[in-house]
Amino acid sequence: MKAFVFPGQGAQFPGMGKDLYESNQTAKALFDKANEILGFRITDLMFEGTAEDLKQTKVTQPAVFLHSVISAACLGEAFQPDMVGGHSLGEFSALVAAGALSFEDGLRLVHTRALAMQKACEMVPGTMAAIIGLDDCVVEEVCKSVSTKEKPVVPANYNNPGQLVISGDKEAVEAACLRLKEAGAKRALPLPVGGAFHSPLMQPAKEELEAAIESTAFSTPRCPVYQNVDGLPHTSPEEIKANLIAQLTASVRWTEEVRGMLSQGATEFTECGPGKALQGMISKIAKGVEGIVIKGL
Repeated sequence: MKAFVFPGQGAQFPGMGKDLYESNQTAKALFDKANEILGFRITDLMFEGTAEDLKQTKVTQPAVFLHSVISAACLGEAFQPDMVGGHSLGEFSALVAAGALSFEDGLRLVHTRALAMQKACEMVPGTMAAIIGLDDCVVEEVCKSVSTKEKPVVPANYNNPGQLVISGDKEAVEAACLRLKEAGAKRALPLPVGGAFHSPLMQPAKEELEAAIESTAFSTPRCPVYQNVDGLPHTSPEEIKANLIAQLTASVRWTEEVRGMLSQGATEFTECGPGKALQGMISKIAKGVEGIVIKGL
């Protein structure tokens, strides 16, 4: 069975999508439409911009979304998923690719999400850190012991066994990193991000995005969509919307998601979009499982 997966923020790179634009008419039409919808030429920033240009959240999120969705669209009849899933932002790409959202509505929601998250980051500064080499339960316990209502720190991304990203107030994240090193973490690496994604500090963005999601039409997808908040497959438009709203302040349960796909018979994983981050994560999650093919486009 075939699973198509879609990356999140951080997968961007200068020149992304230019080859698709120049070689495929479907891609060109969708990129041109995206410029109209966004009201600025995101293609100029994607194709010719610097890495610094692409770091702007209002650019990064729609850029990764566009590269991912258009990569899948260019497959044409070869895009025959039995299941799909996306990491954080990539969940929007997965929903569009699976037909639960139109391209236009998906892009508008991603743009709204990016602006809302940027605003939340400016309101309450936060950060994230990657914790390498500890069991998830140890990271969870340390976060719980450090976190307070005013200065929260929580597990944010369960990327693969032995790699968990924490998120929250800067002081709380720093304190958690110190304790996690004492507990035996191989590394506690601060990440160069603009805010505390997938933590309670994203609540203002969640409220703004909720209004946009509630006013957007969702359809039943062509295949199950595995979602971040619970790692489970969903086909109900109402469940999908509720999970998408919850996602901004909830953990990304990517390990559970991939294990769920494997348990349902996934034997081929194709990453649609920039980078190879998900291929690396999946190879670690599926370690020891025979006959698994993991590839990118």
